[in-house]
Amino acid sequence: MSKQDYTNTSVQEPPLDYSFRSIHVIQDLISEKPRTGLRPLRHSKSGKSLTQSLWLKNNVLNDLKDFKHVVSQLLEHPENLAWIDLSFNDLTSIDPVLTTFFNLSILYLHGNSIQRLGEVNKLAVLPRLRSLTLHGNPIEEEKGYSPLFSSTAIFLDMNVH
Repeated sequence: MSKQDYTNTSVQEPPLDYSFRSIHVIQDLISEKPRTGLRPLRHSKSGKSLTQSLWLKNNVLNDLKDFKHVVSQLLEHPENLAWIDLSFNDLTSIDPVLTTFFNLSILYLHGNSIQRLGEVNKLAVLPRLRSLTLHGNPIEEEKGYSPLFSSTAIFLDMNVH
């Protein structure tokens, strides 16, 4: 399968879903079984998942230490990761490791503990990011925050400048 074929088919693959697993550290993903959905996950010959979506919602993560390393062990093509759901964890900042996934188009961070509006600026380097959620974070109390920061239109304007 060519890389182009992979990109087209993996978008339709179900997510690698580790939601609601009480995961405290990213390294636990290696030994944890993902949730099963309606459609089975497809894997490469090496046993890695052929998806572009990683869901880690509703866990107790407070940092993303070793995230890139663990993702490379889980996904056949980690460079094509397009959707990361980290909602409802205990993250206090936006880890710079997220900015290394240049194909990221959806990033859910709602329901965390992100406090500073400046954290969002880190994401401006992601050329394909179209959907970002931040509601339910202490950042909402910061002067200048608008719920519209979580919308596609506002975020696209931030990328233009």
